[in-house]
Amino acid sequence: MVLELIRPGTNINFLKYRKLAYLVSAAIVLAGFISLAVKGGPRFGVDFSGGLSIQVRFAKTMDAERIDKAVEEVGLKNVTVQRFGNEEANEFLIRASDHDVNQEAVRTSIEAALAKNLPDSGYSLQRLEMVGPKVGADLRGKALEAIFYSVLLIAIYISGRFEHRWMAAGLMAAGLAGGIYVLKLVGASTVWLIVAAMAITLFLCFVMRLKYALGAVVADLHDVFITVGIFSLLNIEFDLTIVAALLTILGYSLNDTIIVYDRIREKLRTTDKSVPFEQVINQSINETLSRTILTAGTTLITVTCLFFLGGPVIHDFALAMIIGILAGTFSSVFVASPILLDLGSGLSKPEEPSAPKAGPRVNAARA
Repeated sequence: MVLELIRPGTNINFLKYRKLAYLVSAAIVLAGFISLAVKGGPRFGVDFSGGLSIQVRFAKTMDAERIDKAVEEVGLKNVTVQRFGNEEANEFLIRASDHDVNQEAVRTSIEAALAKNLPDSGYSLQRLEMVGPKVGADLRGKALEAIFYSVLLIAIYISGRFEHRWMAAGLMAAGLAGGIYVLKLVGASTVWLIVAAMAITLFLCFVMRLKYALGAVVADLHDVFITVGIFSLLNIEFDLTIVAALLTILGYSLNDTIIVYDRIREKLRTTDKSVPFEQVINQSINETLSRTILTAGTTLITVTCLFFLGGPVIHDFALAMIIGILAGTFSSVFVASPILLDLGSGLSKPEEPSAPKAGPRVNAARA
């Protein structure tokens, strides 16, 4: 007896609910954008914003307000105290925006303030990190570039693999390089350069009729925007660990999308041309549904274990992965594939109607 997760012949009409799925995705992305606009952008960690971060562990139960008052006399700028991990760990992060301070002097001052104001707390400093403002800005720019170039390479790869149009993909990359060069000449910031580059990539995919690349890029951006938006709504900070999670999500989502695209391409070769494209897409999603659920399910089990058992250091990375896997699985079914129908049909060149064959001429006079 063979255990089947999804029975052969299952025919769920996923495309029937694609507009509702579009609305759900748009609502989550919009909520994230509003949160980012209200907060003035993501909440950057020390890696990106610069400053210092001190992790302290206490032997006794402690709250952030008492710690904040205890370190006031040190004189650090914009001090914030945040619990790190679960309550049982009794660990806190003390953050400040100071850049030009001596690391050892800060450590000594913090230890002295805690010893004076919280003498029976049983504190111990776990780590102290310091990043300058220029280094933080450089890291932000490099992180954005890494995400952008990964999306661009995905577009080129999909165009070549599924549409066999490596030349068009190369022209798209050249056009993008030209657009970025012009923007750099006018002095655009790194953030606007990346935003413009993403817009140019989507535009070129549409103009050059690279429908599979367009679907994959939109799905990947969908997953990144949802992850970033939810992190902003939850007020979780962004650091290099989260960037690593976003790049991993891009690869995971692409792999999931390729599985569905491969089946669509196979069925287009073997299915009669009279079968509607919508039916081909729907059958392909159903036939790969078991693999999609198993892949997402096993990966989710792993990252969920990391989330609950991996400790505070990897907590945010695991949360980003959980959000990204759920968003990636959703986008492979309800975003990447339906876009082939909703936008792809407009990208395909209509076939020229064949001219009617001339029949034998009849001599009207003889008739």
